[in-house]
Amino acid sequence: MRAEHGQVPLDLIFHTGRFDMVKLQLSPGWLKELHGEHVPETEEYGIGSFVYRARRPFHPKRFHGLISGSVLQQVLRSKGAFWLASRVWRAGRWSKVGRYVQIGGGAPWLASVPRAEWPQTPEVAAYVDRYWDNQVGDCRQELVFIGVKMDEAAIGAALDACLLSDGELELGPERWEFFEDPFPAWPH
Repeated sequence: MRAEHGQVPLDLIFHTGRFDMVKLQLSPGWLKELHGEHVPETEEYGIGSFVYRARRPFHPKRFHGLISGSVLQQVLRSKGAFWLASRVWRAGRWSKVGRYVQIGGGAPWLASVPRAEWPQTPEVAAYVDRYWDNQVGDCRQELVFIGVKMDEAAIGAALDACLLSDGELELGPERWEFFEDPFPAWPH
């Protein structure tokens, strides 16, 4: 059965008669779990996860190079928002499934919107409470990684190397937009 972006005709997966509760209850895995003998798949297969966070923008050329490289080979799934120096006012959306990486433009950072235009909702207030930084607003790197036997330190170091250096940071957003940016345009 072929699925695109999770779209599958529901009649192909529901009411197929293939699920048997009695068989499930008698399966060895169920009994091992009841007796505390079950080894979680996370341990058995070395599956782990971590979140990468930073409050500096990525240099677009270095970040593009990281995506094309092999450091993320053990990452099975990754998703999140990122801050690209050359597109400073808009969040980037990141999604990786296996070898397939999808990058696109997300919503504007709240920091790029005049405060008088912010929606006055409890959700926005909670968002500001959670993510606001007095120096950079809500702009940030926040990427979740799930994979098999990942080297979190190596992946973190590779991502850190994509962040703007102190010298690049001092140039400011008016110069960052001229950094070499190999990513395709993000439609609005």
